[in-house]
Amino acid sequence: MINMRRIKVRVRHGYEVMVGKNLLKDCGKYINLTDTRISRIFLVSETNVAPLFLDKTVDSLKRAGYEVVTYIFEAGEQSKNLDEVAKMLGILAENRFTRTDAVVALGGGVTTDMAGFVASIFLRGIKVFQIPTTLLAQVDASVGGKTGVDLKEGKNLVGAFHQPSLVICDCDLLSTLNDTVFSEGMGEVIKYAFISDRKLYEKLKTRLTKTSDKLEDIVARCVELKADVVEKDELDNGLRQTLNFGHTIGHVIECKSNYTVPHGFAVAKGMALISRKSPVYSDLVEMLKLYELPYEDDITADEILDGILNDKKKRGSKITVAIVNEIGKCDLETIEATELTRYL
Repeated sequence: MINMRRIKVRVRHGYEVMVGKNLLKDCGKYINLTDTRISRIFLVSETNVAPLFLDKTVDSLKRAGYEVVTYIFEAGEQSKNLDEVAKMLGILAENRFTRTDAVVALGGGVTTDMAGFVASIFLRGIKVFQIPTTLLAQVDASVGGKTGVDLKEGKNLVGAFHQPSLVICDCDLLSTLNDTVFSEGMGEVIKYAFISDRKLYEKLKTRLTKTSDKLEDIVARCVELKADVVEKDELDNGLRQTLNFGHTIGHVIECKSNYTVPHGFAVAKGMALISRKSPVYSDLVEMLKLYELPYEDDITADEILDGILNDKKKRGSKITVAIVNEIGKCDLETIEATELTRYL
């Protein structure tokens, strides 16, 4: 009997997030249990992940009775664009996928975002199943229904809310991550601790590794925290904006670097920059250092301001900023975009 956690995300089209070990080999069975009408799967992955997990995933899907069409794109944020989406849509159309077929995303945050977006717009929406393979994707990108791609003007400027039908977080997959990718995911884990869970913060003070027996519990806790927020604000109009702690500036850093700065590193820098005048700054920096995450950047206030003027979260001339002045508690402050520099 496989030991796993099943976390329900109670939104309009609710679903479960499965967190456990040794789950990938039975992913086809788990997908089949959610909808018996599906006959074909469009399996999306990327060049770093496919050599490790594609065959095992395809085998499980075929054993469950599915016809599988695979699509592998070049790994990296640079692939997260409309041209790549158009290629995927063309393959779905060529293979005559229908509204009762589905997309499966096997990969990190870029894969989950793109495959989810493709599923949201093909035939005005088909089901997507998320199998996140990185820590960042398991605790954040695969849960909550945010999908999208980047433009040269900014990150995630094109997208849609499209909740998955199931998320399968196999924590065994995390042992294959290189140290940089694991640290990147810890940026999002640290975010959850600072915005909503002091106890999680205390646990993280003992350094977590990619083979730690506590990792499964940490992933499950982050998913629980995100699910709770998403249930209360599915479409990102209020409370869900607390999840953007560090992201407003982080996205500008990513865009400015032409997406050569990894997302988790950019978020880490963004959290530190927006917290410079906060009482938690020294605690935050200490934890970022513990997990070998950056906390400084040479970006200027003018460059940040120019970047946020293209931020998708801006409403009119105003932007809502997530601020942490006490570990485990996040405040939202709506300000004129030009006033962001007062925090820096």
